[in-house]
Amino acid sequence: MPLRVAVFSTKPYDRAFLQRVNAQHGHELTFFEPRLTQETASLADGFPVLGAFVNDQVNAAVLDRLAPKGLRLVALRSAGFNNVDLAAAQRHGVTVVRVPAYSPHSVAEHTVALMLSLNRKIHRAYNRVREGNFALDGLLGFDFVGKTVGVIGTGKIGEAVTQIMTGFGCRVLAYDPKPNEACIGRGVEYVALDDLLQQSDIVTLHMPLTPQSHHLIGSEALGKMKQGVMLINTSRGALLDTRAMIGGLKSGKIGYLGLDVYEEEADLFFEDHSEDVIRDDVFSRLLTFPNVLITGHQAFFTETALEQIATTTLENISAFERGEECRNAVKQ
Repeated sequence: MPLRVAVFSTKPYDRAFLQRVNAQHGHELTFFEPRLTQETASLADGFPVLGAFVNDQVNAAVLDRLAPKGLRLVALRSAGFNNVDLAAAQRHGVTVVRVPAYSPHSVAEHTVALMLSLNRKIHRAYNRVREGNFALDGLLGFDFVGKTVGVIGTGKIGEAVTQIMTGFGCRVLAYDPKPNEACIGRGVEYVALDDLLQQSDIVTLHMPLTPQSHHLIGSEALGKMKQGVMLINTSRGALLDTRAMIGGLKSGKIGYLGLDVYEEEADLFFEDHSEDVIRDDVFSRLLTFPNVLITGHQAFFTETALEQIATTTLENISAFERGEECRNAVKQ
């Protein structure tokens, strides 16, 4: 029997891909543009399935409201699940499923795009040329070949990054409690985190946000890095202590900072604020640095990824409907 699904944080592109894939499943999808919070949770009253994205708040308060009204499944349209209170879900008997791998190459390629753009100042050169300024002063970059790249987290995305960077002729170091055999076969060296931080010219983050990884890169970690290091984060914003990053930028410890995520992004990203005053002083300070490049949680945003997210999400819901054990269930 088809299930009723309340899908939050939906944009036209989400609806298009989900509706197309749902033609094969026949579930009743109701789309809500607002993100899920305690204030908007009432929209999902009576729905057995909740479709949530990265900045939706599936916390204890939301689950306490929706579970008694029939919620049985939270279907995340993301790999990360740090926005879900798993203990509260378990307490209410609510199953949580996710999309563990939609297109690791989409995020990996965007990661490298940030590296290349920061290095060769593409964003600054673009604006100069549009203003008729063809001077090269201030646009000097470096060759990637021979540089040391430190990849923190070598799941599917981190593995794809190592593949690209070895192709550039870089020495690639990695840190992960569970070494990836494919990376080892490619010549990637697994080292302790401190060694990676000390030796890398470029450090890129590809790990989930957990209580243990929160602010993994802060003042202490920065102190171990090379002067002028390039730091990239396309995973979760709170892996970085943003205030410490500002200190690192001011001191010159960080020479380049590329972000596709931000720890307080929920009130900013995925919306048009071009006519608004940004009230987040920390984010506004980041925008003042010429060696910072920020994109708005865009790394996943390819046709391949959206197709796979929709496909896996609907398959997860259908497996739950049939009473099957879902291989993408999140265990506490």
